[in-house]
Amino acid sequence: MNKSSTLPKSGLLRRLAAWFYDGLIIIAIEMMAAGIVIAILEALVAAGLMDYGNYIDVSDYLSRHPVWSLLFTAYLATIWIGFFVYFWSKAGQTVGMRAWKLRVQNPDGTNISITQAVIRVATSAFGLSNFAVPLDPQKRGFHDIWAKSEVVVLPKV
Repeated sequence: MNKSSTLPKSGLLRRLAAWFYDGLIIIAIEMMAAGIVIAILEALVAAGLMDYGNYIDVSDYLSRHPVWSLLFTAYLATIWIGFFVYFWSKAGQTVGMRAWKLRVQNPDGTNISITQAVIRVATSAFGLSNFAVPLDPQKRGFHDIWAKSEVVVLPKV
């Protein structure tokens, strides 16, 4: 199945609109993920199983403790990266991409692999690589080129 030959490639503005939608969703997911960690730590403190030591509160603890700040940051980064890797490799679309009728795919129209999705995240510069789209004749961002993928506009149904 070659969806690529019939579907137009996405331009910059549509990509940025989807990026904005996804940014709002990721902020909400990250807030919930952080809230879970904070609730667990507060419960441990309330149960007397943990204390903050020299730190003022859980926020201070998670942001300044040498080990916990690194673990907390890695946890939030894993959730952020996992969001994109999961949706791009399983459905070809994030929620924002679905709203703007975009799909990331291989040139033959198949879903990208998990490896390709990780490459896209790693080379996307938090979405800034989309600004290369107007400069490329094939309307690819830097992350599309590195992951050997393309972003197409789906037809209205």
